[in-house]
Amino acid sequence: MKRKKTVLHHILAEKQKFEKRKEGGGMSAKDEFGTTKYVIYAEFEANGIVERPDVVGAIFGQTEGLLGDDLDLRELQKTGRIGRIRVEVHTKAGKTYGTITVPSSLDRVETAILAAALETIDRVGPAEAKIKVLRIEDVRATKRKYIIERAKEILESLMEQEIPETQELTEEVKKAVRAKELIEYGPEKLPAGPHVPFSDSIIVVEGRADVLNLLKHGIKNAIAVEGTSVPETIIKLSKERIVTAFTDGDRGGELILKELLQVADVDYVARAPEGKEVEELTKKEIVKSLRSKVPAEQVITEIFYKGRNFYDVIKEKEKAKAREEKREVKPPTPAPPVVKAEERKPQPEPRREERIIKPIQQPKPSELDEFGQFIEKVKASKESMALLLDKDKNIIAEIPVRELTNQLKERKDVYAVVFNGVITQRLIDTVSESGVKYLVGARKYNVVRRPINLKIVTFAE
Repeated sequence: MKRKKTVLHHILAEKQKFEKRKEGGGMSAKDEFGTTKYVIYAEFEANGIVERPDVVGAIFGQTEGLLGDDLDLRELQKTGRIGRIRVEVHTKAGKTYGTITVPSSLDRVETAILAAALETIDRVGPAEAKIKVLRIEDVRATKRKYIIERAKEILESLMEQEIPETQELTEEVKKAVRAKELIEYGPEKLPAGPHVPFSDSIIVVEGRADVLNLLKHGIKNAIAVEGTSVPETIIKLSKERIVTAFTDGDRGGELILKELLQVADVDYVARAPEGKEVEELTKKEIVKSLRSKVPAEQVITEIFYKGRNFYDVIKEKEKAKAREEKREVKPPTPAPPVVKAEERKPQPEPRREERIIKPIQQPKPSELDEFGQFIEKVKASKESMALLLDKDKNIIAEIPVRELTNQLKERKDVYAVVFNGVITQRLIDTVSESGVKYLVGARKYNVVRRPINLKIVTFAE
């Protein structure tokens, strides 16, 4: 019984001692890394079962007075030059293993001395122990990394404002900016340029690298198929936008092009030079390929029905263009020959041809004059406004332009639409489906297909 009391008393005394050491280990400790310069990482091994307070107590107890007052751990923690010491422990097979982390705002030499002092600890609690310093990490390297990332963001905004400065930037930072401009579009998260969500026309390419190369040269409305099968997002976009298929000049590009023409509503087709890929083209090659684009109907006829090569069609197109340019260049008119005086003979007077003078016919009044008053009305409006007219030219509704599409889907009695906005291909398709006969707007933009039963007119006409 007496022995049990002695053991219990010893356990309680040790516990109080551990609590005091724990308090000493955390006194005025600052857990903030704002002023930390270095972090000491060490590992320990103890031949027995010990806990975190034992390790912290051993660090403070066995280094006390070892390095003098200037490098005493308790004083350094009071002044905030040493942060909170963090210890992680785990036991295995009767031994304790763990790691020690000591944040330091001392200079490099003092931090190294402090790290070396940790290795002099040979006992933790009742067990023998060994501590080994793994490394000293320079926290300022993390700050440098943050500075680089932040510099890229600032440089990106600077590139948008100061165009001339972009020529002086390094290629490495340009790649970082281009990668940041790349977005993911649709449920399939397809790689795309930042203008794809709102642009009237898009360029469909094969892969992510192709989109990045077009972004590099300022083309921001490209989207990638990313695979051999055409995603549903591309099919849906092709019904709403003007689509140009831009594929590689190899066998794979031809196969993807054939699938695009079969499942999507493609308007134009462009291809990289034969044997090359879009991702490796220069700016000049990209511009030339896109300018040489061919209407999709012609490509379908030549490839599917006639079995011809796409590049043969391009060569014929270029030859025809060259012939037209030659016809436009007329040869210089030769000078009349010099005739000597003695060789001159009296020439008979040329007969005067009788001219039949026809009466001047008055031009027929334009059928669009009847919309003149409505055009003036929408021009005078300060906001974007649209007038919906019936067959008798009566105004049946005055609506904002943004509501025009929804109104046309609901109404079937609209004969003409007059508005002070831009006529796009998407609006033309919506209007033609609603049975409208006249569409009068301020100007046209990227209009490719015109329905037979719809008359399209701009204010200038």
